[in-house]
Amino acid sequence: MEFAGIGLVAVIIGLNEIIKKLGINPKFIPVFSLAFGLGAGVLVGTNIEEVIVLGLAMGLSACGLYSSVKNVAQGIKGE
Repeated sequence: MEFAGIGLVAVIIGLNEIIKKLGINPKFIPVFSLAFGLGAGVLVGTNIEEVIVLGLAMGLSACGLYSSVKNVAQGIKGE
Protein backbone atom coordinates (compact mmCIF):
# COMPACT_ATOMS: atom_id res chain seq x y z
CA MET A 1 0.00 0.00 0.00
CA GLU A 2 1.28 3.45 -0.84
CA PHE A 3 0.99 6.39 1.50
CA ALA A 4 2.92 8.98 -0.51
CA GLY A 5 -0.18 10.98 -1.33
CA ILE A 6 -1.32 11.50 2.25
CA GLY A 7 1.07 14.38 2.87
CA LEU A 8 0.25 15.87 -0.50
CA VAL A 9 -3.44 16.11 0.45
CA ALA A 10 -2.43 18.56 3.19
CA VAL A 11 -0.40 20.53 0.65
CA ILE A 12 -3.40 20.69 -1.68
CA ILE A 13 -5.57 21.96 1.18
CA GLY A 14 -2.98 24.67 1.84
CA LEU A 15 -2.96 25.65 -1.82
CA ASN A 16 -6.76 25.83 -1.71
CA GLU A 17 -6.52 28.25 1.21
CA ILE A 18 -4.09 30.41 -0.76
CA ILE A 19 -6.50 30.45 -3.70
CA LYS A 20 -9.29 31.51 -1.34
CA LYS A 21 -7.16 34.31 0.16
CA LEU A 22 -6.39 35.61 -3.36
CA GLY A 23 -10.07 36.47 -3.67
CA ILE A 24 -11.09 33.75 -6.09
CA ASN A 25 -14.67 32.57 -5.59
CA PRO A 26 -14.62 29.68 -3.08
CA LYS A 27 -17.12 27.80 -5.24
CA PHE A 28 -14.25 27.05 -7.62
CA ILE A 29 -12.06 25.43 -4.96
CA PRO A 30 -13.12 21.89 -5.98
CA VAL A 31 -11.88 22.60 -9.51
CA PHE A 32 -8.55 23.86 -8.20
CA SER A 33 -8.38 20.93 -5.81
CA LEU A 34 -8.73 18.45 -8.67
CA ALA A 35 -6.15 20.32 -10.75
CA PHE A 36 -3.69 20.38 -7.85
CA GLY A 37 -4.42 16.70 -7.20
CA LEU A 38 -3.64 15.76 -10.78
CA GLY A 39 -0.46 17.80 -10.57
CA ALA A 40 0.50 16.00 -7.38
CA GLY A 41 -0.33 12.68 -9.02
CA VAL A 42 2.56 13.29 -11.40
CA LEU A 43 4.88 13.33 -8.38
CA VAL A 44 3.80 9.96 -7.01
CA GLY A 45 2.54 8.05 -10.05
CA THR A 46 4.67 5.88 -12.30
CA ASN A 47 2.32 5.49 -15.27
CA ILE A 48 -0.53 7.56 -16.68
CA GLU A 49 -3.30 5.45 -15.13
CA GLU A 50 -1.72 5.67 -11.69
CA VAL A 51 -1.16 9.43 -12.06
CA ILE A 52 -4.82 9.99 -12.93
CA VAL A 53 -6.26 7.73 -10.23
CA LEU A 54 -3.96 8.97 -7.46
CA GLY A 55 -4.36 12.58 -8.58
CA LEU A 56 -8.14 12.38 -8.56
CA ALA A 57 -8.10 10.62 -5.20
CA MET A 58 -5.85 13.27 -3.66
CA GLY A 59 -7.84 16.15 -5.16
CA LEU A 60 -11.18 14.74 -4.07
CA SER A 61 -9.83 13.90 -0.61
CA ALA A 62 -8.51 17.44 -0.17
CA CYS A 63 -11.79 18.91 -1.38
CA GLY A 64 -13.83 16.73 0.97
CA LEU A 65 -11.55 17.44 3.91
CA TYR A 66 -11.64 21.17 3.13
CA SER A 67 -15.44 21.10 3.01
CA SER A 68 -15.67 19.12 6.24
CA VAL A 69 -13.38 21.47 8.13
CA LYS A 70 -15.29 24.49 6.78
CA ASN A 71 -18.62 23.01 7.90
CA VAL A 72 -17.31 22.27 11.40
CA ALA A 73 -15.88 25.78 11.68
CA GLN A 74 -19.22 27.28 10.64
CA GLY A 75 -20.97 25.06 13.19
CA ILE A 76 -18.67 26.25 15.97
CA LYS A 77 -19.22 29.89 14.98
CA GLY A 78 -22.96 29.28 14.94
CA GLU A 79 -23.50 30.28 11.33
